[in-house]
Amino acid sequence: MKHPDITIPRRRFMRDLGIGSAAAWLGLGPQRAAAEPPPEITRIRIHDAPIACFAPSYVAGALLAAEGFTDVQYVKTPLEEGPDGALADGKVDFIMNDPAQHLMSINQGAPIVMLAGIHTGCWELFGSDSVRSLRDLKGKTVAAPQRSSRAAFVAAMVASVGLDPEKDIVWMNREPGESIRLFAEGKIDAFMGFAPEPQELRARGIGHVLLNTQTDRPWSQYFCCLAATNRKFAQRYPIATRRALRALLKATDVCADDPERAARLVVGHVFKDKYDYVLQAIKEIGYANWRIYETEDTVRFWALRLRELGVVRVSPNQVLAENTDFRFITALKRELKA
Repeated sequence: MKHPDITIPRRRFMRDLGIGSAAAWLGLGPQRAAAEPPPEITRIRIHDAPIACFAPSYVAGALLAAEGFTDVQYVKTPLEEGPDGALADGKVDFIMNDPAQHLMSINQGAPIVMLAGIHTGCWELFGSDSVRSLRDLKGKTVAAPQRSSRAAFVAAMVASVGLDPEKDIVWMNREPGESIRLFAEGKIDAFMGFAPEPQELRARGIGHVLLNTQTDRPWSQYFCCLAATNRKFAQRYPIATRRALRALLKATDVCADDPERAARLVVGHVFKDKYDYVLQAIKEIGYANWRIYETEDTVRFWALRLRELGVVRVSPNQVLAENTDFRFITALKRELKA
């Protein structure tokens, strides 16, 4: 069999090939599949979340099929339940979510096992004209429900410059679309945006960026989304867990190499009228960083920050011992070495 010409730019090759052939090109051909044990379970349920940076979840569909999953389901759940709630309740098997939310859920006893960092840089904090720095947020109104991951990110950021998130910030609990409207009207002072909200705010000229987690240290040095599964799923189906994570990581590579294709798949599920914002978000997010950074560093960093703030009680060592399993990502980084 003639192999593809490796002089063809990878992005163009992926686009021309199509997602099904991309699965084989990315290393999931029949020989490799036959050489490995099949997954213990052929059904896998992925959380269907209206979030642009979760693009690898949607790109992974064909790749999961190539891994031996014959029944790939995308499960929608109520917004207030969130990915972690659906995972804890056994409604889904695999999710992506930010480390703060994972840790807050674990603090409440959710049987979540974090497996791997997926990408960096999907959060941006916007300020009004009266807010030029994090310190300027003292006494200001921030659109982020308390005890949400949006609030946790902001709380950690303002605490890093000496502010007290409980005393110095006025928190406003509004639905994101309503928060953007109020921010545009000057009725709130800051808004923590989650892809593709930052792209929309910048395109509309609303506010200015105070902090970008893709570029500003130390936040840029840690993952903002991690893949996780239910503890029972990982224990009962280790081969399926490894195969599912491999598909997700390869889908993350597709997002980095062919953002146009990834954006089309995302808008096929969500954000149907926001293709340009979704495409921009996928181009900007650090999908390639899953190969570079260590997931353990992210878990430890956020567990320390949130414990210092009193948001969680669990210690970093406890979380690492009981709610992580990095054997899969360690092996897959070797296997999928660029």
